[in-house]
Amino acid sequence: EMKAQGVVEDRLELLKGVSGSFRPGVLTALMGVSGAGKTTLMDVLAGRKTGGYIQGNISISGYPKKQETFARVSGYCEQNDIHSPQVTVYESLLFSAWLRLPEDVDSNKRRMFIEEVMELVELKPLKDALVGLPGVNGLSTEQRKRLTIAVELVANPSIIFMDEPTSGLDARAAAIVMRTVRNTVDTGRTVVCTIHQPSIDIFEAFDELFLMKRGGEEIYAGPLGHHSADLINYYEGIHGVSKIKDGYNPATWMLEVTTIGQEQMLGIDFSDIYKKSELYQRNKALIKEQSQPAPGSTDLYFPTQYSQSSITQCMACLWKQNLSYWRNPPYNAVRFLFTTVIALLFGTIFWDLGGKMYVMTHTSYIASKQPTFETLFISCFLFQEPVTRLVQRHGVNVCCSAVHWYYELYFGSTSGGCGEDSLLP
Repeated sequence: EMKAQGVVEDRLELLKGVSGSFRPGVLTALMGVSGAGKTTLMDVLAGRKTGGYIQGNISISGYPKKQETFARVSGYCEQNDIHSPQVTVYESLLFSAWLRLPEDVDSNKRRMFIEEVMELVELKPLKDALVGLPGVNGLSTEQRKRLTIAVELVANPSIIFMDEPTSGLDARAAAIVMRTVRNTVDTGRTVVCTIHQPSIDIFEAFDELFLMKRGGEEIYAGPLGHHSADLINYYEGIHGVSKIKDGYNPATWMLEVTTIGQEQMLGIDFSDIYKKSELYQRNKALIKEQSQPAPGSTDLYFPTQYSQSSITQCMACLWKQNLSYWRNPPYNAVRFLFTTVIALLFGTIFWDLGGKMYVMTHTSYIASKQPTFETLFISCFLFQEPVTRLVQRHGVNVCCSAVHWYYELYFGSTSGGCGEDSLLP
């Protein structure tokens, strides 16, 4: 398929010679047009990209990156906020801290740390609020974003990756989330965010920018400056690049003047210009400096793969599942109903079957109907989830109507109607 589109190589290179440095206490924006490879780069750095071929060196505090160790000191906030709906905000953070903090952190210290994180991300007023289902009840989208950040922060990571933390938010909600991100950076952590078409206020909240063009090449890596002055001066210094208008969004202007169409029109390559610039030389010197371990430092080492033992992990998961089931009566009611119906159904079908003279005839009949029974059995279990959602959203009446409709539809389609062939005598 790729060769049909003009790609002659056997491998598609998504990232080409990318190099850079992310430092503690510095908020870095990872930007580029669609297809530039910004999410791919962040996934490679975080160790979440397992397919394909990865070449090059990644250093953490001057030491070669080991994924087993790196996973213990880093966090990753996905674009989609995935949380258990039947637990509270505090319980979500407690579950994450229970599993991810070291064993030498006792329960009192753990709870104190959770309180500090909730204060940091401004979730304390929502401490006892249920997370709920997205778009149905519980937390809003912006509050879920902050909870996602908090779930990672309670693991006390040194490095945090965030995949488009303001995606799908209005201006007010995005500003609240960015304030939370800024507070996180001010604690001395390294934070890298992919961002797509930010507003002026959000864009200027970042300290540095790592800009990529389509094809996976870097075209700017450096400070933004006050009111993005450093970025604007760099690109306005390139011959042929149009000047930014007063009041125009620097992020939008930057993406517009660095497109492939602009390169072809001006006859230049922004990647080559960057690699010949003084900024690139400074970045190379910074990378060389950061690649050397600090005197007297040692590489990180953890004696175990996970922070907690298997027994503690099992206890934490059982505690959370117990809360989830206890606070979801409709789900338990539907499961109990289906279990009872299936028990009565099979009990009726096989009632006193072995004590009849014509057992062979019935056995042959049951064998011929076995696929029907298997389909019914599997369908009952598959139908539990949609029925549960009907109960949660629309009440019991809709659920009973749906079960009756399904029963009539199923037996009407498998036996041709409710006649004497539909059930065994």
